[in-house]
Amino acid sequence: MAGSIIHRKRRKLKSEINVVPYIDVMLVLLIIFMVTAPLLNLGVDIELPQSNARPIEQKKEPVVISLNREGQLWLVLQGGKNTPVTQAEMVAQVGAFVRNNKDVPVYVAADSDVEYQKVYDVLTALQTQAQVPRAGLMSQAAGADAK
Repeated sequence: MAGSIIHRKRRKLKSEINVVPYIDVMLVLLIIFMVTAPLLNLGVDIELPQSNARPIEQKKEPVVISLNREGQLWLVLQGGKNTPVTQAEMVAQVGAFVRNNKDVPVYVAADSDVEYQKVYDVLTALQTQAQVPRAGLMSQAAGADAK
């Protein structure tokens, strides 16, 4: 047997990465995140604090939309008169004003007794219909007397 030649077949090396385990891990992580994400912000009781922060310095006069206890809207455009408006008029006027003055601040001021849903409806109308990129909420400084 000394004269017999043994031929061994050489196997080709695989240069592929087996991605099946990675896909399994990603699917498990996806399921975990899908289950836990809705649970992260349920049932949070909050009591909003008063602010002692300094007012923001603005170069331009802001657009102010006021909402009184009865749900009526009032609009002040760049230091003008406080005029009563409907929501459709407010959307049209503020939208046109913001399109011409891109960096003008827009604030919503509401009476403390107004339902949060009404304030949210005004903010939503400003964002979706009037195309206002940012709208802020006005507040009264802590300890300041109401007029």
